[in-house]
Order: sequence, then structure tokens, then C-alpha cells
Amino acid sequence: MSVIVIQFITLDGIVSDPDGSGGTPTGGWAFRHGPETVAGDKFRLGSALDDGVMLLGRTTWQLFSRLWPGRDDPFSARMNAVPKLVASRTLTDASAWANSRVIDGDLVDAVKRERHDVIITGSLSVVHALVAEDLIDEYRLLTFPTVLGTGERLFSAGGPPAYLECLSAERAGAAVLARYGRAAR
Repeated sequence: MSVIVIQFITLDGIVSDPDGSGGTPTGGWAFRHGPETVAGDKFRLGSALDDGVMLLGRTTWQLFSRLWPGRDDPFSARMNAVPKLVASRTLTDASAWANSRVIDGDLVDAVKRERHDVIITGSLSVVHALVAEDLIDEYRLLTFPTVLGTGERLFSAGGPPAYLECLSAERAGAAVLARYGRAAR
């Protein structure tokens, strides 16, 4: 089992509001580069989507539960079919998006018990909680040629150090997809 974080990210490390749904002044920065940069399986999840589980925080899950169920292209079908775990202290009903369930109990314990690959998309509070417990095995970052200067960062100041190795890097439209894994210890 691996825990894989996937994020749209700017050159200066900002991950907040890439699609503009958050209504921030700089929101929508990832989608300014056209659909070819963000559509489909840009994170090269492949079989991890077929055999793994997605882990989402409440806000990301609520956004996705309004977007994905109405789509029927092959990638959307995979997104709708994958089992989804929702980390929330307030949400009790996850029936709006097929194959979703709210985690019962502690987030960290739920991830440690999972036997399949766990894919976290967006959901910065979930990522930060798992980073604090050293549970992230891989980051797949789609880095856009944008500098915002403000917003929420993937790696917060004062967080624990992470020693990673570059597993791959390739151009994806206007962005670069880079995969980073744990460095050998």
C-alpha cells in the first residue's frame, strides 16, 4: 500500500483554488492554461484508480460530488467507480457520489488500516495531517508556470523535512508532471 498525493501546484508552492471554485482573487490559475493541461488522467494514476481508494476532505469531496457523477467519458467513469473515503467531522451522508463513505473514526488510523493504494487529491488539511505522521509515500505534482505569491502552500513553513527523490518528470500541456517518492533511508 502506498499513499499518493496528487496536486495542481504553482511554481511558488501554492495549491489553493486551482479551479476558481473557492472564489479567491487569484483562483482558477490552473484552468487558465486550457483543458488539455488538466483533463483526463494527467497524474498517470492508471491502475491505482482501478485498484486503490481515493481519500478526500469534505470540501474537495463536496466539489467533486457535484462535478463527476454527471460525466461519462472513460476517465470520469473510473473516477465515479473508485471507492472514495471522505475525511470529515461534519458530513454524515456521502451518498451524493457513488462509492463514497465517510471515515468512521480517526483519519490516520483509517489510512494505516487501508490495504489498497490511497490517492489524495486536493484536500490540503488531509495531506497536512498525513505529512505530520510521515505517511506520504509519493507526490505527483502538476506544476504550472504561475507565481501567485499568496495562498495555501503544499508544504507549510515549520513542517517536518522531507527527503524525496525524483521518480519522473514530463511536460503535460503548459505544466510539468513530476513524481517524487521517499528517498532511500
